[in-house]
Amino acid sequence: MKRGDEFVELDKTVHDRKSFDCGERELDDFIKTMAAQQMSVGVNITKVLPAAAPLSGGKYPICAFYTVAGSTVKKETFPDTLKKKLPAYPVHVFLVAQLAVHSDCQGEGLGKITLIKALEYVHGVKDHWPGVAVIVDCLDDSNIDFYAKYGFEFLCKQNGRTRMYMRMKVLSELFDDS
Repeated sequence: MKRGDEFVELDKTVHDRKSFDCGERELDDFIKTMAAQQMSVGVNITKVLPAAAPLSGGKYPICAFYTVAGSTVKKETFPDTLKKKLPAYPVHVFLVAQLAVHSDCQGEGLGKITLIKALEYVHGVKDHWPGVAVIVDCLDDSNIDFYAKYGFEFLCKQNGRTRMYMRMKVLSELFDDS
């Protein structure tokens, strides 16, 4: 499937969610049944990379997507070097809650591109919606190396998953022109 040029907000009237298949049932089910609903109530935002051409029904298949949401993390969860600077109450973070690439587009570096686009999105809104870090929850341990390669560090285990983080300072260093 040939992909389009830019990530856009998910629009269920334009994007074909039903044909999305990344090989991870949890991610497939999310984009098919929950993403649009959660966006409509303001829980998060999902951006998709549509294919370059529509299907016969006129909707565009989704090549990749990411979802960003606000969340909080207890100060005690962070490493000592960071938590000593934080207030005693839970602090705001950005959660890259979902990130997936259609199985037809895997192996083309689209996972990296999708993560970069998610981080660019966070960088673009951080001045209006501050946070301490960007958080990702790895579906399984095979994802740890992927996120570590791009600067994420181990934070904790939560609900049986590895949670990783990137400080906002690191994110800014990646995207600021200074």
